[in-house]
Amino acid sequence: MTTASPGFAKRAMDVALAAPALAILAPAMLCIALWVRLDSPGPALYRQQRVGRGGKVFRIHKFRTMRVHDGSGPQVTVAGDTRVTRAGRWLRRTKLDELPQLIDVLKGDMSLVGPRPEVSHYMALYPAEARAQILSVRPGITDRAAIEFRDEERILAGAADPAAAYVAHIMPVKQRYYLAYVARHSVAGDLRILWDTLKALVR
Repeated sequence: MTTASPGFAKRAMDVALAAPALAILAPAMLCIALWVRLDSPGPALYRQQRVGRGGKVFRIHKFRTMRVHDGSGPQVTVAGDTRVTRAGRWLRRTKLDELPQLIDVLKGDMSLVGPRPEVSHYMALYPAEARAQILSVRPGITDRAAIEFRDEERILAGAADPAAAYVAHIMPVKQRYYLAYVARHSVAGDLRILWDTLKALVR
């Protein structure tokens, strides 16, 4: 009798949890979408290219938290960024702007738990071997690094050059978390990370 592969079990857990979560949260997400639209001109959802498993580029879904602009500003956001809307400040603080990524999980572009997906510019800065390992799994909505750096915007706000500080000080720590996750991830471990994420958000 054969047992399910770890990849199959992880994907089954993603679908089993993401589908009912999306159904249950749909009314709240509709209210958030309406708030985003009323708070500032532009669409409710924001889509941005990120690097996924195997280096495949996909478009991540988020609630829009910034005023519509031409995209020429910095890719790193810090606390107090004038581009962030009133609704966006609350959504980013509570991490509720990430809820639409449940769609990406059901599509198979993401997992509930895994290394957070980077934009191509930053992913290219990882060493080739580390990058290959990180991209061997689906990126996730949350992971240990996301819990550790849940106040990343506030941390970077004190830097003279936030983009350089992100590359020099935050990315190396995230890399260690990502590689540790890839080396020993499991369904039980994912459930612990989900639970710890909920506890961190409540705090």
